[in-house]
Amino acid sequence: MTKVIVVGAGISGLGAASVLVDQGAEVVVLEAKPRIGGRLFTDYSMGAPFEFGAGWIHGPSAANPVRKLADAVKADTFVTDDKSVIVFDSHGEEIEDERLEDIDETWEEILEGLDRELEDNDTRSLRDAIADTERAALQDPGVLWALSAYTEFSKGGPIEELSAVYHDDDKAFPGDDVVVTTGYDKILGPLAAGVDIRFSTAVTAIAYAGDGVVVRTPAGEFEGDYVICSVPLGVLKAGTVTFDPPLPTRIRRNIDGLGFGSVTKIALKFERAFWDQKTQYFGVMTEDKGRWNYWLNYRTFSEQNILLGISVGAYALVADSMSDEEMTADALQVLRTVWEDAVGNPIQVKTTHWSTDPHTRGAYTYPRPGGRPSQFDDLAEPIEDRLFLCGEHTIFDYAGTTHGAYMSGLRAAELVLEEE
Repeated sequence: MTKVIVVGAGISGLGAASVLVDQGAEVVVLEAKPRIGGRLFTDYSMGAPFEFGAGWIHGPSAANPVRKLADAVKADTFVTDDKSVIVFDSHGEEIEDERLEDIDETWEEILEGLDRELEDNDTRSLRDAIADTERAALQDPGVLWALSAYTEFSKGGPIEELSAVYHDDDKAFPGDDVVVTTGYDKILGPLAAGVDIRFSTAVTAIAYAGDGVVVRTPAGEFEGDYVICSVPLGVLKAGTVTFDPPLPTRIRRNIDGLGFGSVTKIALKFERAFWDQKTQYFGVMTEDKGRWNYWLNYRTFSEQNILLGISVGAYALVADSMSDEEMTADALQVLRTVWEDAVGNPIQVKTTHWSTDPHTRGAYTYPRPGGRPSQFDDLAEPIEDRLFLCGEHTIFDYAGTTHGAYMSGLRAAELVLEEE
C-alpha cells in the first residue's frame, strides 16, 4: 500500500489527503497547529462567525470547487454587495456618490490602461507604473484609497511591491462573492473525515532522496513513499523546514522571488449599532495607506452589532505587530474619526496576526515586480518524483484564494497517484 505523508492540514493538504485516502493510500497528515484549516479558521464566540482567515467564497459559481464543498454541507451564504458602500474622507466627512463614482472609474481606467500598454517584461511595481503614466492620480486621496482598499486587499500586498504587469492577470470564477453565514470552516469536515491527522506536530525536516521519504518532527520520524508539503509560502521562505537534499535552485529562486503579504482583521462587537445598518461596507480614506480603510457591516447578514475592520498593504504588517489592545485602540481611533462620540467601547474583540504566526508568516501570495506567473506554477512540479508542493502559492491563476489552495491539493494528489 502506498504511504503518503502530508505536511499541513489546511484546505490544500486536506484536499490531497482526502483524495489519496479514497484511492486506498495510507496517509498521515502532520499539522503544527492544534486544529485543521490552516488559514481557514472560524470563531463562533461573537454570536456570528468571525473568519480569521479566508472570509469569502470568491466567484461562487457551480464551477467553483469550494462552492461545491459548501453545498455539500448545506452551508448558508450571503451575497455581499460591493456597491453598497459609504466612503468617508480623512476628516470623517462622507463623500458624495458622484465623487465615489469618479474614484471608482478612475481606478478602473488606470488599471485597464496599464493592462493595454504594459509589455510582459515590464519590471515596474504597480505604484511606479502609475507614477510614470498617471502621477496626479497618486496625489488624489480617493484614488489612493481605492488602490489600497480594492487592489491591495485583493492581492495581499502593497502597490509598491505588486507587479504592474501580473497583479491582475489571474483568473476568477463568475458570480458575486459570498460570506458563509453558518461558518466557512464547515466545508473542512468531509475532507478531514477518516484521515489520520497528528495535531501539534510541527515538521522540521523532510528527506526525500532514495526509495522513500522521511519527515522529522519533535515527536519523531515518519516514513513514507511520498511527501506532499502544503505549508504556506511564508514558512518556506523562513526556512523553518529544511530539505535533504536542498530544494532545487529553480524552486528556491521562485520561493524567494514571490511576495507574501498579510491582511489584518479586527472584529469589534458593540452593545448597539451606531452606523447605518443597511450599508454593506464603509470606507475611510485614512492618511496612512491601508490603515483600517475598509469595514464590513455584519448587521446586513446577522443580528450581531459587529464591524469588521481591514488593514492591508504595508500597514497590515504594522497592525500585525500590535498587541490586541494596541490594535483595538488604533481601529477605534479610525472609527471615531467618522462617528465620533457615538463610538463606544466594544464588548468583544477578535484580532488576526497572520504575519507574526510562525506557522503561517503571512496571508497569501502575490507577484512581485520583475516576477512571472511561472514562479507560482513551477512550484507544483514534482521534485525527484517524491516531493510535491501545494498551496495557493503554487497556482498562479487562482493564487490567494481558498479554491486555488484546494485545487492545488487535488492536483498534488493526482501527481502522486500517477507515480504508482
